[in-house]
Amino acid sequence: MLRQLEKYRADLVVLAGFMRIIGPTLLQVWQGRMINLHPSLLPDFPGKDGIGDAFRAGVQETGVTVHFVDAGVDTGPVIAQKRVSIEPGESLESLEEKIHLLEHELLPQTIQRISREGLPLVREEAKTF
Repeated sequence: MLRQLEKYRADLVVLAGFMRIIGPTLLQVWQGRMINLHPSLLPDFPGKDGIGDAFRAGVQETGVTVHFVDAGVDTGPVIAQKRVSIEPGESLESLEEKIHLLEHELLPQTIQRISREGLPLVREEAKTF
Protein backbone atom coordinates (compact mmCIF):
# COMPACT_ATOMS: atom_id res chain seq x y z
CA MET A 1 0.00 0.00 0.00
CA LEU A 2 2.81 2.40 0.86
CA ARG A 3 4.32 2.09 -2.62
CA GLN A 4 0.98 2.83 -4.28
CA LEU A 5 0.42 5.89 -2.13
CA GLU A 6 3.90 7.17 -2.93
CA LYS A 7 3.46 6.40 -6.63
CA TYR A 8 0.31 8.53 -6.84
CA ARG A 9 1.66 11.21 -4.49
CA ALA A 10 -1.43 11.03 -2.32
CA ASP A 11 -2.01 13.89 0.10
CA LEU A 12 -4.55 12.08 2.26
CA VAL A 13 -5.38 8.46 3.03
CA VAL A 14 -9.09 7.85 3.63
CA LEU A 15 -10.18 4.55 5.13
CA ALA A 16 -13.81 3.42 5.02
CA GLY A 17 -14.73 -0.18 5.68
CA PHE A 18 -11.05 -1.06 6.08
CA MET A 19 -11.22 -3.70 8.79
CA ARG A 20 -7.50 -4.15 9.42
CA ILE A 21 -4.95 -2.68 11.78
CA ILE A 22 -2.51 -0.37 9.99
CA GLY A 23 1.13 -1.35 10.43
CA PRO A 24 3.68 0.89 12.13
CA THR A 25 5.57 1.84 8.94
CA LEU A 26 2.46 3.10 7.17
CA LEU A 27 1.32 4.86 10.34
CA GLN A 28 4.64 6.61 10.76
CA VAL A 29 4.80 7.83 7.16
CA TRP A 30 1.15 8.97 7.06
CA GLN A 31 0.74 10.21 10.64
CA GLY A 32 -1.68 13.12 10.69
CA ARG A 33 -2.69 12.48 7.06
CA MET A 34 -4.66 9.24 7.42
CA ILE A 35 -8.32 9.36 8.41
CA ASN A 36 -10.94 6.70 9.06
CA LEU A 37 -14.73 6.57 8.96
CA HIS A 38 -16.26 4.71 11.92
CA PRO A 39 -19.95 3.87 12.52
CA SER A 40 -20.32 5.14 16.09
CA LEU A 41 -19.77 8.27 18.13
CA LEU A 42 -16.22 7.59 19.24
CA PRO A 43 -14.89 7.07 21.82
CA ASP A 44 -18.04 4.98 22.38
CA PHE A 45 -18.25 1.62 20.61
CA PRO A 46 -14.88 1.28 18.85
CA GLY A 47 -14.06 -1.83 16.87
CA LYS A 48 -15.69 -3.97 14.22
CA ASP A 49 -19.36 -3.74 15.27
CA GLY A 50 -19.97 -0.16 16.34
CA ILE A 51 -23.56 -0.17 15.11
CA GLY A 52 -24.47 -3.48 16.73
CA ASP A 53 -22.68 -2.59 19.95
CA ALA A 54 -24.58 0.71 20.22
CA PHE A 55 -27.87 -1.03 19.42
CA ARG A 56 -27.33 -3.76 22.04
CA ALA A 57 -26.26 -1.20 24.64
CA GLY A 58 -29.67 0.46 24.40
CA VAL A 59 -28.33 3.99 23.97
CA GLN A 60 -30.69 6.67 22.67
CA GLU A 61 -28.30 8.06 20.08
CA THR A 62 -25.30 7.03 18.08
CA GLY A 63 -23.73 8.29 14.89
CA VAL A 64 -20.63 8.30 12.76
CA THR A 65 -17.12 9.61 13.30
CA VAL A 66 -14.23 10.63 11.08
CA HIS A 67 -10.99 10.43 13.03
CA PHE A 68 -7.25 10.35 12.57
CA VAL A 69 -5.77 6.86 12.46
CA ASP A 70 -3.29 5.98 15.18
CA ALA A 71 -1.83 2.73 16.52
CA GLY A 72 -4.98 1.86 18.50
CA VAL A 73 -8.34 0.58 17.34
CA ASP A 74 -10.48 3.66 16.60
CA THR A 75 -8.60 5.68 19.21
CA GLY A 76 -7.24 8.52 17.07
CA PRO A 77 -8.33 12.12 17.59
CA VAL A 78 -11.82 12.90 16.31
CA ILE A 79 -12.14 15.25 13.33
CA ALA A 80 -15.93 15.26 12.81
CA GLN A 81 -19.07 13.52 14.01
CA LYS A 82 -22.70 13.33 13.01
CA ARG A 83 -25.42 12.10 15.38
CA VAL A 84 -28.63 10.13 14.91
CA SER A 85 -31.35 9.10 17.36
CA ILE A 86 -32.18 5.48 18.00
CA GLU A 87 -35.96 5.38 18.15
CA PRO A 88 -37.86 3.12 20.58
CA GLY A 89 -38.57 -0.19 18.86
CA GLU A 90 -36.11 0.51 16.04
CA SER A 91 -34.58 -2.56 14.43
CA LEU A 92 -30.87 -3.13 13.98
CA GLU A 93 -31.42 -3.17 10.22
CA SER A 94 -33.08 0.27 10.18
CA LEU A 95 -30.33 1.67 12.40
CA GLU A 96 -27.72 0.28 10.01
CA GLU A 97 -29.48 2.03 7.11
CA LYS A 98 -29.53 5.34 8.99
CA ILE A 99 -25.85 5.02 9.89
CA HIS A 100 -24.85 4.22 6.30
CA LEU A 101 -26.72 7.30 5.06
CA LEU A 102 -24.89 9.42 7.65
CA GLU A 103 -21.56 7.93 6.59
CA HIS A 104 -22.29 8.94 2.99
CA GLU A 105 -22.95 12.50 4.17
CA LEU A 106 -20.19 13.00 6.73
CA LEU A 107 -17.21 11.53 4.87
CA PRO A 108 -17.57 13.71 1.73
CA GLN A 109 -18.33 16.78 3.87
CA THR A 110 -15.19 16.16 5.90
CA ILE A 111 -13.00 15.57 2.84
CA GLN A 112 -14.37 18.76 1.24
CA ARG A 113 -13.61 20.69 4.42
CA ILE A 114 -10.08 19.28 4.50
CA SER A 115 -9.67 20.20 0.83
CA ARG A 116 -10.72 23.80 1.54
CA GLU A 117 -9.16 24.36 4.96
CA GLY A 118 -6.37 21.80 5.14
CA LEU A 119 -5.99 19.06 7.69
CA PRO A 120 -6.92 20.07 11.22
CA LEU A 121 -4.26 19.88 13.86
CA VAL A 122 -4.42 16.54 15.59
CA ARG A 123 -5.67 18.10 18.84
CA GLU A 124 -8.27 20.42 17.26
CA GLU A 125 -11.78 20.01 18.63
CA ALA A 126 -14.16 17.85 16.60
CA LYS A 127 -16.82 19.51 14.49
CA THR A 128 -20.31 18.10 14.75
CA PHE A 129 -22.40 18.40 11.62
